[in-house]
Amino acid sequence: MAILNVTPDSFSDGGEAQSISEITEKVKKFCDEGADIIDIGACSTAPLSAEITAHEESERLKFALPCIKSVSSAVLSVDTFRPEVAEYALSEGVSIINDESGCFKPEMAKVVKKYDAGWVFMHTGGGSSKDPVKYDRGVTNDVLSFFAEMKALAISEGIDESRLCYDCGIGFGKSREDDLELLSRCDELCEFSPLLIGVSRKRIIGNLTGIENPKERDEASAVVAAITVGDGARIIRTHNVALTKQKLSQF
Repeated sequence: MAILNVTPDSFSDGGEAQSISEITEKVKKFCDEGADIIDIGACSTAPLSAEITAHEESERLKFALPCIKSVSSAVLSVDTFRPEVAEYALSEGVSIINDESGCFKPEMAKVVKKYDAGWVFMHTGGGSSKDPVKYDRGVTNDVLSFFAEMKALAISEGIDESRLCYDCGIGFGKSREDDLELLSRCDELCEFSPLLIGVSRKRIIGNLTGIENPKERDEASAVVAAITVGDGARIIRTHNVALTKQKLSQF
């Protein structure tokens, strides 16, 4: 799953895909490198990013989607927590909603069911990418309980289990120790499959390696991702498709 942020303020690549030519170039590169899914972000979840409205998020997608669809050979996903944005994206041919809200929204369930879309649930513990949450029962138990609850609620809304995907939310509402625990117990999280892992360029990679510049964390990110695939993860969300595929082939 290649990361395509059409935002000015995403933490490592904000402002890199703003014009039609920049977006087209990135999408072609991702597809040439073998991306299966392109995950489009039109609203940054970075700690210091400015809050935008659903209208602004939709307008960014309206600008970017036509050129993305014209050159992409990959399945398209949109990274959003807003049902109205999801509705627009799915109506325009997007297949997956990557929902970073960390909660179940019946309105989102209705939209997902209407379009028979894929739906990724991301665990945040009710927190943000900035503030860790205290998990009294341990972070792994909290994530497993969250996955079970989201799955049951989605099925109760008439959504087929095969349309669901699970993301433990590395870096979202997590301390360094929480992130490390989840990565080390990835095989347990794979009770819920497919499991999506997103570590690309994140704070935990910087903590482990001492690399301060997020753009220089790609190799370490790919190695960690490859280890999680060995433990059962099935979708890797990455900024660098070619390097990630290379590392996967070596494990």
